[in-house]
Amino acid sequence: MHQPPITTASGIPVADNQNSASAGPRGPLLLQDFHLIEKLQHFNRERIPERVVHAKGSGAYGTFTVTHDISRYTKAKLFAGVGKQTATFVRFSTVGGERGSADTERDPRGFAVRFYTEEGNWDLVGNNTPMFFIKDPIKFPDFVHTQKRDPQTNLKSATMMFDFWSKAPESLHQVTMLFSDRGTPDGYRHMDGFGSHTYSLINAAGEKVYVKWHFKTRQGIRNLSAAEAARLAGSDPDYAQRDLFGAIADGRFPQWEVKLQVATEQQLAEWEARTGWNPFDLTKVWPHHDFPLLPVGVLELNRNPDNYHAEVEQAAFSPANAVPGMGYSPDKMLQGRLFAYHDAQLYRVGTNHQHLPVNAPRCPFHNHQRDGAMAIQNGGAAPNYATVAAEGSHPSGLGHGEPALALHGGAGRYDGRGKEDDYTQAGNLFRLLPAQERQNLFDNLAGPLSQVPQEIVQRQLALFDRADPAYGAGVRAALKVKGVNIA
Repeated sequence: MHQPPITTASGIPVADNQNSASAGPRGPLLLQDFHLIEKLQHFNRERIPERVVHAKGSGAYGTFTVTHDISRYTKAKLFAGVGKQTATFVRFSTVGGERGSADTERDPRGFAVRFYTEEGNWDLVGNNTPMFFIKDPIKFPDFVHTQKRDPQTNLKSATMMFDFWSKAPESLHQVTMLFSDRGTPDGYRHMDGFGSHTYSLINAAGEKVYVKWHFKTRQGIRNLSAAEAARLAGSDPDYAQRDLFGAIADGRFPQWEVKLQVATEQQLAEWEARTGWNPFDLTKVWPHHDFPLLPVGVLELNRNPDNYHAEVEQAAFSPANAVPGMGYSPDKMLQGRLFAYHDAQLYRVGTNHQHLPVNAPRCPFHNHQRDGAMAIQNGGAAPNYATVAAEGSHPSGLGHGEPALALHGGAGRYDGRGKEDDYTQAGNLFRLLPAQERQNLFDNLAGPLSQVPQEIVQRQLALFDRADPAYGAGVRAALKVKGVNIA
């Protein structure tokens, strides 16, 4: 069916619905990109009151303990000394399902960690996968719509999903992970977590490095077979919630080793020149042989919430919450989320969501934000404004003190699709899988692919072929077992 040209909600034609406006090909993004802002704002307001993504979740409190000194990389006080402990709250979730959906569905898992530091809250908002489906936030609402329900039938649609993925080679890396055994983890305790994005750390000398965060489960990786995941979805749809709550209640406190990969800007530039991969592209990973994992500490969950709604449902995370000694990167998806997460919480929980105990910092804080709904802490009799420094400002030396980020290129929309390598890393992941896990991957993909039109199947198979010929051949064989004739 013919689709009319895309416009804004006010009817203004959209020149480019594929690429956000950025300062040079790498970004960062520009606030003047009203189409991006409008898409994200409307997307954040599509559900009342449920989260539009990560709606079904579980949470617990715990501690982070430093085991290795990383002060050479960051001045953040939570890392100041081996043995130092920081209180934490963690929320796990499925991504695409509603609040009543099953915990065992094939889906990425959210892995959001809040550190209640003496310098404010640090939120590390990630998933159980180190990569993602897309590299530009302007496509995020479109992508998530394909994972939700068909607007006519109100049913989940394999056709919508694979129509999007088959036209987006950048998704292949994450699709391979999703349909592997790791797409159905055995609860939340037996999976790894990742910050996924590239972040930065700044030390006391003002020197910056780029980092990726990893949480390695001490319980061991454990996944469910597709058949067992489907069985549990019917018999115990709250399986992961039950498992996490029960383990903590019984004193079997789950733990993760916290590690990070570190690289200077120069090292990343040299790596990109050698590999051709953009180190700030969320659809890519930094291979461990190029950037080894360095130990940092241990995360332990040891206390269940007293009230699910107050402490888990109303927990409001944002990757923009970074304490002094930490910073961001030109990762376009991260840049979009710095805006979108906080905006979603303003809508979903309220203007003063940070006043709620689970969201409030545990250090002294002071600002001039006043009034609005649920203004629990409203500043008392203190002034609600800051005076103007007539002779110019005098920085206090507190806060981030992040070094300036050099910008390159003219402001515009840059489309690198078709020129970038979206296949090698997906092929590398495929080749890492043992034989039985490869067969599981083929079978898991053949199920939904057998329900979509041939045109989409052929397009998706072509992507598998480019990642590895054995990948495409395996999926074709699994489709034939299901009675699908592949031309």
